[in-house]
Amino acid sequence: MYAGRYNPPMTFPRLLPAAALAIVGVAALTGCVQRTINITSEPPGALVWLNDREVGRTPLDVEFLYYGTYDVRLVKEGYEPLLTKGEANAPLWDLPGLDLAAEVAPVRLHSNIEWHYELLPVENDPDALIERAQQMRARSAEAETADEPG
Repeated sequence: MYAGRYNPPMTFPRLLPAAALAIVGVAALTGCVQRTINITSEPPGALVWLNDREVGRTPLDVEFLYYGTYDVRLVKEGYEPLLTKGEANAPLWDLPGLDLAAEVAPVRLHSNIEWHYELLPVENDPDALIERAQQMRARSAEAETADEPG
């Protein structure tokens, strides 16, 4: 005859803490994906905005979440402001479908996008400005005479 304590079988509510602990343990062992954009300029030290958000001075690394096209603005004293776009294209392992496997894989994956920009010095020569204006006026007059029926 059995004289010990009665141990009822494990029931669903009693399994929940063990299952939650197992899920947290597995999640802690999985890797992650890091996405960064490395932005450099010539000359260095330009202030950078991505999608109208100031992110720092070149050279810099910016973490991002979404691939696609970004509005980029660079400004530096003595140089023309640069308004352009930057493309952040996903690597094969970070495309929809495969990205879920990349997120839970037990490795660290890093997507690094590199953008380099050349800034032009400000041209404050008034004579050169007048010369360019005269050239544009002459081209405009030539275009108008070419369009006239003759």
